Amino acid sequence: MLAVSGLHTFYGNIEALHGVDIDVAQGQVVSLIGANGAGKTTLLMSICGNPRAARGRVVFDGTDITRLQTYDIVRRGIAQAPEGRRIFARMTVLENLQMGAITTQPEHFEADLEKVFEMFPILKKRQRQRGGTLSGGEQQMLAIARALMSRPRLLLLDEPSLGLAPMVVKQIFHVIGEINREGMTVLLVEQNAFHALRLAHRGYVMANGRIVLHGTGQELLANEQVRKAYLEGG
Repeated sequence: MLAVSGLHTFYGNIEALHGVDIDVAQGQVVSLIGANGAGKTTLLMSICGNPRAARGRVVFDGTDITRLQTYDIVRRGIAQAPEGRRIFARMTVLENLQMGAITTQPEHFEADLEKVFEMFPILKKRQRQRGGTLSGGEQQMLAIARALMSRPRLLLLDEPSLGLAPMVVKQIFHVIGEINREGMTVLLVEQNAFHALRLAHRGYVMANGRIVLHGTGQELLANEQVRKAYLEGG
């Protein structure tokens, strides 16, 4: 479904991605792990066209989307729940979800809304509440739900467990597993390597803007280098 090949991305004169290659097959969860500053978020943002890749290709469902505008990429079926949630703090929960659905046909809205409320019942209770007054976990649920309202075929999740209590993290990963079992393809960036790789069909390890390891989720969980660096406090 998604093929990233030889991707180079710069911030000014600083090269953040050095020829990155990843593949995401339809129906898979693919996890990307690595330390802070490894380039994980830059990769997700480059897939969405901001920042624009300097070299390389991003191919989605057989179409080269490397030079498309972000709104065109969203319309083709890619949605992102960004790092730090970035919800509209002064808008209500419902208004945030309406913003997520802006690229879809209006007749789908009520059914899609009910579906995300089934995934995250607390959002239904909070739908008239401003997003900025939600807890961190509730804001993360809202960020994921808002992305799902665009009816994506590929969901990009950037650090969904960041700063959350363990019980909330467990709930978030449960939902990711559920939507994948229903057919959603997911590219997951996550520092919590154990949860990310346990859920993943395939995984990649990024360091200094390069992919340094890849394999199935179970292979990476068992890899001595990965265990020392990401699973044992290294």
